[in-house]
Amino acid sequence: MKLAEALILRKDVQKRLSILERRLLDSARVQEGDLPFEDPQALLKELDALCAQLEDLITRINHTNSVTVQEGETITQMLSRRDVLGEKTRIMRNLANTASDLVNRARHTEIRIESTVDVATTRRQADELAKELRELDTRIQGLNWTTDLR
Repeated sequence: MKLAEALILRKDVQKRLSILERRLLDSARVQEGDLPFEDPQALLKELDALCAQLEDLITRINHTNSVTVQEGETITQMLSRRDVLGEKTRIMRNLANTASDLVNRARHTEIRIESTVDVATTRRQADELAKELRELDTRIQGLNWTTDLR
């Protein structure tokens, strides 16, 4: 199985767990004398099986990410860098947007608001970060489809 397939499977198991939780909660209580629509004990067994499957997938995905190296960097390191780049890009875009907000003054006596950063430069930096993020994400996605799950 390829790493990408395991990631898709992990997402599917997580979704199934969410649905199973709802089914368990719906079966947790009934009106006196009624039976639940589904057997809570059977659902709990299904929960155990799904949790075991998810734990195995997460362990194998994490192991694969930590031992797969490309250009001197593990997938885990790339994922960390991708997360940080995404956060920094978001912050830089918010900074540029806030710095470019104009405050309309009704009178000359009102306080004048000025930007403390160069908006154009900040936007350019955010664009460069976004490009680096896209390229890194593409590299990670490519690795996901060519790396065997361990």
